[in-house]
Amino acid sequence: MLFYHIRLRCYVVCELKAKAFEPEFAGKLNFYVNAVDDLLKTSDDNPTIGLLICSDMNKADVQWSFRGISTPMGVATYNNVRIKDMLPTQEQLKERMELLQKELRETKRLMKSNK
Repeated sequence: MLFYHIRLRCYVVCELKAKAFEPEFAGKLNFYVNAVDDLLKTSDDNPTIGLLICSDMNKADVQWSFRGISTPMGVATYNNVRIKDMLPTQEQLKERMELLQKELRETKRLMKSNK
């Protein structure tokens, strides 16, 4: 997944794995971060951050896998990330969609009246 953090002014590449950390995940995430830096990042953006979320990890494996890589990346397990608490509820999403649809209809109406 690719996100843009407005306050940090940088892209965030987030990769979710349904299994425990494996050393080769570091290289793949580094590849994705470098691709975003080369293809999307502008001079106004800060360096892209990589975040790998796995079901489990061995701290030594993670440290050895990322040693020598200067790309800003981190690893977390599902237990460390409380995404569900940060996501809007289904009702909040529905309300937001209805508001956006209303704004879109109003914008279209204004554009027609200005012609």
